[in-house]
Amino acid sequence: QVQLVESGGGLVQPGGSLRLSCAASGSIFSINLMGWYRQAPGNQRDLVGTITSSGSTNYEDSVKGRFTISRDNAKYTVYLQMNSLKPEDTAVYYCYARLSRRDIPWRQSDYWGQGTQVTVSS
Repeated sequence: QVQLVESGGGLVQPGGSLRLSCAASGSIFSINLMGWYRQAPGNQRDLVGTITSSGSTNYEDSVKGRFTISRDNAKYTVYLQMNSLKPEDTAVYYCYARLSRRDIPWRQSDYWGQGTQVTVSS
């Protein structure tokens, strides 16, 4: 009933920029926390950043000052603006949302997108 769909991944050169989007759809009552995680080959899935419904953000140290998370609550969409990209940013980026569904609005559950590949290489 609920899905998260990421878009905007691709191949960019070091120092370049990329903007990821993630739109939640389905029988959604409300979305509390949204965010982005990433997983490089052989690594665990790590936090990139999160954003609350009120706009409070939290970032991994390695992306502070380079990445910016924002959200459009009306569109159930979260964005990740990535600037000054480095090869070590290469990973599959996953959208995350903690939300409640209309049929069970008292219950919050975690949802994940399918992932979008970001490759930073010259």
